[in-house]
Amino acid sequence: MSGVVALAGGVGGAKLAQGLYQVLPPDALTMLVNTADDFTLHGLRICPDLDTVLYTLAGRANAQTGWGLAGDTFATLAMLTRYGAEGTWFQIGDADFATHLIRTQRLAAGAPLSAVMATLAQALDVRAHLLPMCETPVATMVDTPAGLLPFQEYFVQRHHSDVVHDLAFTGIEAAQPPAALAGRLQTARAVVFCPSNPLVSIGPILAVPGLRAAIQACPAPRVAVSPIVGGKALRGPADQMLAGLGHEVSAYGVARLYAGLIDGLVIDTADAALAGRIGALGLAVEVAPTVMRQDADRRALAETVLAFAARLPRPAA
Repeated sequence: MSGVVALAGGVGGAKLAQGLYQVLPPDALTMLVNTADDFTLHGLRICPDLDTVLYTLAGRANAQTGWGLAGDTFATLAMLTRYGAEGTWFQIGDADFATHLIRTQRLAAGAPLSAVMATLAQALDVRAHLLPMCETPVATMVDTPAGLLPFQEYFVQRHHSDVVHDLAFTGIEAAQPPAALAGRLQTARAVVFCPSNPLVSIGPILAVPGLRAAIQACPAPRVAVSPIVGGKALRGPADQMLAGLGHEVSAYGVARLYAGLIDGLVIDTADAALAGRIGALGLAVEVAPTVMRQDADRRALAETVLAFAARLPRPAA
């Protein structure tokens, strides 16, 4: 057992994914990525989390934003704006448009999303396996005082400023885990929950019918990295969402969400005082620096996570 399966969505998850990719053999990493943020815009199918992970693993992500391609230009978007097109609040660079164009064409020709992502990864010299959480469309809907909003409208267009009353994943009932996942879970040496939003990045993945049970049945240790440090999210609205939905905004709150599914949790040194409470949930706790400002931080955290998983007993059958 030498492979690692990691669940991720968004920039924080992509950073740890890059660290794992750097410390593991090139083809030993399988990324299971949230697709409930996916949507169609300008007639193109856009997969923000999959593309963020892809570009990051390829070493092509925009280091300033964490998303999009480094050095990209925006002439197409500027022209669409001039023509009065809708949806130009979602920033797509010229090279990024090519990714969405190819994906849309191949999906229309009948290729499953997993096969499309494999082709894109190969073109960008990424040897990790990028799996969508499912092949069929699922959409996160955010219940707010302004009404039920599609996730990208809530997150990007409205700058996640609305109070969140509830979340729904439309299409989730018909979703199925990708076919390649079962075998990778059975041969994994660890399952890693990256420091992504537990509600709208990891949550949709776990909501895919059968996927939670498959992770619970996996013979490898399962560890998570808390995306909450010192009571705050490092990026995005995870802290606001946790508070709005009645969860404690802390590493302990994250631990409660994952309890029964993971064997251990990595928390930041700033949250060391929470180790006892988290341990009382039956979880092993590793205290380590988890803020990834530089590439070296990503590699160091990846090594910490893998060493922690290696010390944990394998789940009971």
